Amino acid sequence: MLPETGSTPASPEPLDSEPGRLLARLIAIDSVNPDLVPGGAGETAIADFCGAWLAARGFEVHRLEKRPGRPSLVAIARGTGGGRSLMLNGHLDTVSLADHDGDPLDPRIRDGRMFGRGTFDMKGGIAAMMVAAARTAAHAPLRGDVILACVADEEHGSSGTEEVLESFTADAAIVTEPSHLEVTLAHKGFAWFDVEIVGRAAHGSRPELGIDSIAKAGHFLVALEELGQRLAQGPAHSLLGTGTVHASVIHGGEEPSTYPAHCRITLERRTVPGESADSVERELAAVLDRLAHTVPDFRYRLTPGLHREPFEADPESLIVRTLTRQAEQALGRPPVVRAEPFWTDCALLDRAGIPCVLFGVDGAGAHASTEYVNLASLDRLTDILTGTIADFCS
Repeated sequence: MLPETGSTPASPEPLDSEPGRLLARLIAIDSVNPDLVPGGAGETAIADFCGAWLAARGFEVHRLEKRPGRPSLVAIARGTGGGRSLMLNGHLDTVSLADHDGDPLDPRIRDGRMFGRGTFDMKGGIAAMMVAAARTAAHAPLRGDVILACVADEEHGSSGTEEVLESFTADAAIVTEPSHLEVTLAHKGFAWFDVEIVGRAAHGSRPELGIDSIAKAGHFLVALEELGQRLAQGPAHSLLGTGTVHASVIHGGEEPSTYPAHCRITLERRTVPGESADSVERELAAVLDRLAHTVPDFRYRLTPGLHREPFEADPESLIVRTLTRQAEQALGRPPVVRAEPFWTDCALLDRAGIPCVLFGVDGAGAHASTEYVNLASLDRLTDILTGTIADFCS
């Protein structure tokens, strides 16, 4: 029996497609990432539901939970042997429910769209890949394994896909993040850094004793803006354009009557293929060293934080060609080829040696107050994934 948390909510318009009905049940389950929102529900309830749904359809279900309360699922339809294996990857977690228009857990349907938190990013992709895999498994077994990775924590640290890749691999993968039914072959990475500008504390009446770290930080902020302008004018990736940089958070000072001894700036550098966290660190160090030589009393500490690599697929890989062929048949035209400015788990799969591509639903409102999926695109995505699985794993 499926859990009550997955019961289908009432809707003013009927749902006449299996992917749409499944998506409505997924939206009704709170899966807010607690690393983003303290006290968030996490992935336990939605993993329970997906595991029961897939087990009822004959999948071999593995639950991975290195972090208690943050489970990921790997569900496998075993092939007969000698065929290629394909992993479909999607994340179960969502961002906050706060500030969402209406009830974010009540999937409302209007004008061919379903509204609710996660409809677009990315429970629509989860529903499509589950139904597509179940359809292929219900027919004569394929030679290759079909692997569903329903993962935790993509919206924060991607611990779910990292845990999956410790034990599972495949000959290729499709990440079903939303892409407007366009074939996504690349996305940017990112690198976070803390820059601490070091001053000297002193009473506000004794400027000869103090060094104002906040004022010194102003020199760095100007130099950071100039770096961003140079990046924008530099060599561009054919799909992604150039890297970017911005200051994200700034902290400094104690009270009005004291010269601040420390000012810390957290920055983000978005990277394109060919750039890395190491190259960005050298780039920032060069900017800071120049300031240390030209601005009196300028001292700093540069500390690397979280970083994720950019991603670029081989357009001639078998999975890209197979998916593109199936999409062209379904759409009646060659699909648009695109890239994304945001980061996804594609980069982790690619780094693990699994050729992959990103392809997902049409809609809008990722992380926004109004989020929706185009239901026709959900059905079309399911059909394209079904054809791709049958073709690739045969």
